[in-house]
Amino acid sequence: MEIKKIGVVGAGTMGSGIAQVAASSGFEVILQDISQEQLNRALKTMEKSLDKLIEKGKVSEARESILSRVNITTEMASLKEADFVIEAVFENVEIKKQVLQGLDSLLRAEVIITSNTSSISITRLAAFTSRADRFMGMHFMNPVPLMALVELVKGLQTSTETYAIVKGLAEKMGKVPVEASDFPGFISNRILMPMINEAVFALMEGVGTVEAIDTVMKLGMNHPMGPLALADLIGLDVCLNIMEVLYEGFRDPKYRPCPLLRKMVEAGYLGRKSGRGFYNYS
Repeated sequence: MEIKKIGVVGAGTMGSGIAQVAASSGFEVILQDISQEQLNRALKTMEKSLDKLIEKGKVSEARESILSRVNITTEMASLKEADFVIEAVFENVEIKKQVLQGLDSLLRAEVIITSNTSSISITRLAAFTSRADRFMGMHFMNPVPLMALVELVKGLQTSTETYAIVKGLAEKMGKVPVEASDFPGFISNRILMPMINEAVFALMEGVGTVEAIDTVMKLGMNHPMGPLALADLIGLDVCLNIMEVLYEGFRDPKYRPCPLLRKMVEAGYLGRKSGRGFYNYS
C-alpha cells in the first residue's frame, strides 16, 4: 500500500508538529480539528518552527512549499481521502473513542489508524474500531520537529504487516522508531512521569525550591531541562492525566499523583500554555 496522503486528527501541540514533519517529508497532509481557531494557531506555529529550522540549515525546502502540502479542515469527512491516519487529540479515552469510531466508519478498509496516545492502552483503543489488526500506537515526542524518537506500540491484534508499514513510515519521516509493549505509559512515560511527579512531591514537602530542584537535575544529572520546567512545557494537565492512567493501570501507590500537581491543575496553572505553572511565563 502506497501512502501519499496522511491524515492528522487534532491540531494541538503534537498534531501540528506531526503535520509539519509529515509535510516536510514530502507527504500531503490533511490536518483536522473541530476548532478553526486552533487550526489557524497550528499554521502559525508551523511557520515559526520552519523558519527556525531553515535558518539553522536543518530544512532546505522553502517554508511556503512545505506548507502548501498541509490542508486544514474542521470537517472529519475530509479525511476519507487519507491513506494513513494519526490520531492526536486530547489524552482522554472518551474523546478518543468518539474520534476513532468516526474514523473507522469513514476510512477505506485498508487504511491503518495510529494513535499518538502517550499512555492509554493500544489494545483498548483498537477495540473501538473494526480494524484492530490495522491499528497501533505511534507516540511522538514533544517538540515533534526536533525529537528523533517515536515509540511504536502494537496492540494484542496488531498484525506484523501493520507494524512493518508504520515502522517504515516513521523512518521516512526521519524518526527513530523504538518498539514498546502495550503497558500503561509504555517506556517513555512510565519512567518520565513518576520522576516529574516525585519532583512535585519534593517541592510540596519543602525539600527544595523550584529552581533548586531543576538545577540539581540539570547540573547533577546532566538533564537538558529540569523536571518542573519540563512539566510546564508538557502541560500540568497532561502530566496529571498520564499519572492517573498509570495509577489506574497498575493499582500501585507509587504512581499516585502528587496532591500539589492536582491543585495546580484545578487552579488553572497548566504551564506555558496558560502562562503560569511552576514558573511564571506572563
